[in-house]
Amino acid sequence: MATETARTDGALARLARFCFLRRRLVLAVWIVGVVAVAFAGFGYGAPADNDPSGGDSGSAKAQKLIEKHFPEQQGDTLTLAIKADKGIDDPAARTTIEKVIAELVASPLTGPVTSPYQDKSLVTADRHIARTTIPLNDKDADKSAVKPLVDAVKDASGGEVTLGLGGKQAERAETPAPGPSESVGVLAAAVILFIAFGSLVAMGLPIATALMAIVGGIALTKLVGHLVPSPDFTVLVAALIGLGVGIDYALFIVTRYKDSLHDGDEPETATVKAITTAGHAVLFAGTTVVIALLGLIAMGQRMMTGVAIGASATVLVTMIAAVTLLPAFLGFTGRKIDSLRLPRRASRRPGIGETPSLRRRTPAERWASVVQRKPLAAAILAGVGLLVLAAPALSMRLSLPDASVQPHDRSSYTSYKIVSEGFGPGYGAPLIFATRIDSPDTDLRPVLEAVGTTNGIARVTPARISNDAQAATFMAFPTTGFQDQATTDLVHKLRDDVLPKAAGSAKVYVGGPNAGAIDFAEDTGSRLPWMIAVVIAMSLVLLVALVRSVTIALQAAVMNLLSIAASYGVLVAIVQWGWLGSAFGFPTDMPITTWVPMMMFPLLFGLSMDYEVFLISRVREEYDRTGDTRTAVASGLARTAKVITAAAAIMIAVFTTSLLGPDVSVKQIGLGMAVAVLIDATIVRMVLVPAVMELCGNANWWMPGRGRSQTRPTSRTDIEETAAV
Repeated sequence: MATETARTDGALARLARFCFLRRRLVLAVWIVGVVAVAFAGFGYGAPADNDPSGGDSGSAKAQKLIEKHFPEQQGDTLTLAIKADKGIDDPAARTTIEKVIAELVASPLTGPVTSPYQDKSLVTADRHIARTTIPLNDKDADKSAVKPLVDAVKDASGGEVTLGLGGKQAERAETPAPGPSESVGVLAAAVILFIAFGSLVAMGLPIATALMAIVGGIALTKLVGHLVPSPDFTVLVAALIGLGVGIDYALFIVTRYKDSLHDGDEPETATVKAITTAGHAVLFAGTTVVIALLGLIAMGQRMMTGVAIGASATVLVTMIAAVTLLPAFLGFTGRKIDSLRLPRRASRRPGIGETPSLRRRTPAERWASVVQRKPLAAAILAGVGLLVLAAPALSMRLSLPDASVQPHDRSSYTSYKIVSEGFGPGYGAPLIFATRIDSPDTDLRPVLEAVGTTNGIARVTPARISNDAQAATFMAFPTTGFQDQATTDLVHKLRDDVLPKAAGSAKVYVGGPNAGAIDFAEDTGSRLPWMIAVVIAMSLVLLVALVRSVTIALQAAVMNLLSIAASYGVLVAIVQWGWLGSAFGFPTDMPITTWVPMMMFPLLFGLSMDYEVFLISRVREEYDRTGDTRTAVASGLARTAKVITAAAAIMIAVFTTSLLGPDVSVKQIGLGMAVAVLIDATIVRMVLVPAVMELCGNANWWMPGRGRSQTRPTSRTDIEETAAV
C-alpha cells in the first residue's frame, strides 16, 4: 500500500532503521557523548549571571556611573541585624554580639567592620536594635564560602539576643540546593507510565531516554552560558521542562510502537512506523516549543535571552534522543516491551478501520458526543469558566523576591524583620542616586533636600564625590519595603517630578536593587505583548503547515491563550492574593516574580501546541478516512485520550514537585504550569475542542487556495506521517 511505503521510506524511516539495527553503536555514542558533555559542562560551565540590569533604564544608567567612578563600591555586603531584649549594652548581650562580630571579621571573605558600639547611628534610640554592614572582598564568592558566616550567626542567635545575617550573598548561601523534587517527579512519572502501559519495561524506556537527554541538555546549557550568560534558575527550569517533554515525547513513540506490535508488525517495522508517525509529530512539537522559547529573545533582555537559549538546548536534546536513542532502546527490547506486566483485564483496542457503530464506544467518544449535542452551550460555559479563572491576572504585580518573602526560619528573613522593626522597612532596599558633576564644589544640596522632604523618604545620606571628581552618589531610604506598590510609586514620583525640578538640566539617576527590580518589571510588562505576538505568529505558521487548516490553527491559538491566561489568574490568586498560598509552600503573600509570566508563556504555548498536534493530527486522519467532522472528533479523542491524559498527568506531576523545592520563584512557575496543563487537558481538550470543531463543521478544514472540492484530502499519506499516536 502507498501508506506503508510512506511509513518505511524517507529520512526519518532510514534514521529509525539505522538506530534500530545499529543499536549498540547508537547507545555507545550517546553514553560517551553525555559523559563527555557532562564532564565539560558541570566541570567547566559558565557561572550563573543573575544581574537583571542592562538596557537604557534609569537604574542601568545609575549602575554604569557607579561602576565607572566608584569602583570601590562594587563589592557585595552583608547586614548583621541585632535585637537584644535587655538592650545591646547588657553584659551578656554585649559578649554575644562582640563574639559574633569578631568571627565575621576573622573570615578571609570580609573587610573591616564598624561595630555598633563605635557608631551610634547603627543603634536605635532605645538601644535594643542595632545593625552593622560587613563588606565582602569577593563579590563572586561561592555560596559554600559564605555559608559558615550564616551558620555562625544562626548558632549565636537565641535566648535574649536575636541575630540575623542578610544580604544577597547570605540569601544565596542559605538557600538549600534542590532536594528530592526532581527525583519525586521521576517517581511520579514512573507510576503514571506503569499504570498507562501496564509494563515495567515499557515504563522504563521513556524515563531512561528522558534522563539521559536531560543530563546532556543541562550540561550543554552550562557550556552555552559562556556565550550567552544565564541566571541560576535556568538549570531548574531546563530540568523541569526537559523532564516533562522528554518523558512525554518518548511516551507517544512507545505507545505507537506498542500499537504496531499489537497489529502484527515486526519490531523493526514497528519502530520505523513509530518514528515516522509519532516521531514526526514529536519533532514538530519540539520545534514548536523551541521556537516559543526563543520568542523570549524578543524581550530584548540579556538575562531572559540566556534562559531562552539554555532551555531550548535541553528541549533540542530531548527531541534528538526521542528519534535516535529511543529506537535503539526499542531494538534491545523488541517484543519484550510488555514484559513484567501489571495484571489487568484484557481489553480490545479499537481497530483503525472500525467505526463507532461496530464496536463498543469508549468513554472519550461518549463524552465527545455529549459535548457535540450542545456545542454552543459547552463552548460558552468553558469559555466563561476560563475567563473567570483569568480575571485575577488583571491585578498581577511583578517584582523580584527579596528577604521579606523568604521562609521565616532563615537568617536573612530574621535580619529583614529586625532591621525593618528598628530602622524601617525601606532600610533593606535603599534607593541609590548617581549623577555626573563638573567639579567637587558642585552644590547638590537642592537635590538632597528635595529628595529628603519627599513624602515616603525616611532618610537621606550625605553625597559622596568620586575620586576623579566627575560623579556623585547618595542613598535614600524609603518608608516602605521592597515589595510594596508604594515604593514603586515613590520611584516614579522622584524620576518624573522631584528630580527634574531640583536638578534642573543635570541628570540624576535613581538606581540600586530596588529601582532595578522596578525597571525590570516595567520593561518586561511593556515587551511582553511583542513576545506573545512573535510566538503566536511563528507557531501558527508551523501548525498551518502541519494540519493544512487555517481555522484549526486559529482555534488552537485562541484556546491556548485562554488556558494560559487562566493559569496566570490562578497563580495570582494563590501567590499574590494568598488564597491557599501557605498550603502550596509560599511563606507569605508576594508579587509574581518578574520573569515567571514571560517564561511561562512560551513554555505553555509550546506545550499546548504539543497536545494540539497529537489530537488534531489524529482527528485529521479520521476526517480524511470518513469525511465527517463529528465522527472524526469523537474517534480522534478516543484514540488519543489515554495517552494525552497520561502525558498531562506526567507534566502535572513533574511541575508540582517544584513546590517541594526552596526557591519561591521556581515554585511559582511550577505551580502555574501545572495548573495550565490541567486546564488544557480538561477544559480545553475535553470541552472546547469538540464543541468549537462541531460548531465550525467543514469550515474546520478551510485553507486559502483550496477549493470546496478539495476540503477533504484524497490522500492519507500526509496525515499518517503526522499522526502522533
